[in-house]
Amino acid sequence: MSNRCTDAKRIRAFVLRHLPEAERFLCEMIRIPSLSGHEKSLMPLLERRFSAIGLAVERIPLRDAIRNDPDYSSPLPDIRYNGRYNLRILRKGAGKGRSLIVNTHTDVVPISLREGDSCGAIVSGGRIKGPGACDAKGQIAALYLLLKSLNECAVPPMGDIEIHLVVEEENGGNGTLAMVRRGFSADGCIVMEPTEMRVCTSVRGALWFRLAVRGRSGHSSQVGRSRSALATAREAMAAMEEFHRRLVGKSQDVPLFDRLRSPMPLTFGKLQSGIWPAAIPENALVEGVIGFLPNFSKEQVCKGMRDAVRSRLGKTFKDCSLTFTYRHDGSVLDPTHELPVGLLKAGRVAGSSLKIAALPASCDAWLYRNHLRIPTVVFGPGSLGVAHSPSEFIVRKDLARAGAILAAFLLDYCG
Repeated sequence: MSNRCTDAKRIRAFVLRHLPEAERFLCEMIRIPSLSGHEKSLMPLLERRFSAIGLAVERIPLRDAIRNDPDYSSPLPDIRYNGRYNLRILRKGAGKGRSLIVNTHTDVVPISLREGDSCGAIVSGGRIKGPGACDAKGQIAALYLLLKSLNECAVPPMGDIEIHLVVEEENGGNGTLAMVRRGFSADGCIVMEPTEMRVCTSVRGALWFRLAVRGRSGHSSQVGRSRSALATAREAMAAMEEFHRRLVGKSQDVPLFDRLRSPMPLTFGKLQSGIWPAAIPENALVEGVIGFLPNFSKEQVCKGMRDAVRSRLGKTFKDCSLTFTYRHDGSVLDPTHELPVGLLKAGRVAGSSLKIAALPASCDAWLYRNHLRIPTVVFGPGSLGVAHSPSEFIVRKDLARAGAILAAFLLDYCG
């Protein structure tokens, strides 16, 4: 281990040397729009960059048939997959060490720009700002910094390192789902998301829901002869809130999450109804998301919410359609497992004090952990506190910290 510690310190020097290049790469990525379902324009840049440092880069084709997968998420309608692809980047090991998958995503969410905001990359005060700066183009930049430094330092980990750069994490994880269905596997997996460099061994689940209500329109004076779809939707929302309160009450002592304030929120994000203030609306649409902890499964939460709405509405429920368009389970790994313990040790080698934590957001970790049974954690620079916002940024020196920590981890874990 002492030789590997020396190697990690040498790589750390290379990480600092190549940090300006990683920063420029991140700015290039930010300037290329890559909303969920529209990431294809970004992929050639990623292929060129990672190929140029001597890595095997493979396109993993996507097919429209994935829409038939039981775990496919469909909050964005009419997305097509033929002609699109994920990237699989492989650094072969020099021997028979443990293998590792590192996953992160190429898509970003649309943001509401205020006056004076920019959708490009801005570098100022040691920060890189722009859409996806930390979630998750900054994670790609940290990986590039790591792999370029490993190559130039000529330090070969013994096990294989496989990078999955995937599409559509933000709208349900369909890119990672495609990789999992291909059966790519390893001894361990790190999903890179902005965790403020916390090692997240527990990740909550989430469901996006869509409630469509049909009523009977009419003049506002015809209360008995008309039926307001908006009023029915309001009752359904009240039922969802009550169900959520019960769910929270049953999730108070889940390890690691018990340290967090409101780790499983219910959010009503969209409400549409009516065409005239003095007319009873015939249709209403409610869309939102409910978070839940790993003590419940996505199937249990779907059934519980549906039963709660049906019970509240009674016969009126027949005029409603409740669908779940995004279904992520939670993910749990024992904090004493060698994967998170190895990351904590790597932090010490790299001069950073890391902590075990829970992630109060959903991500693609559950697909590797639950489907392939790969020990999986979530880790990365940047903060969820600024992700998905006009002020999203990542701190420049945190890219270097993440690269140095991952280098020390790979040399130890992969041998």
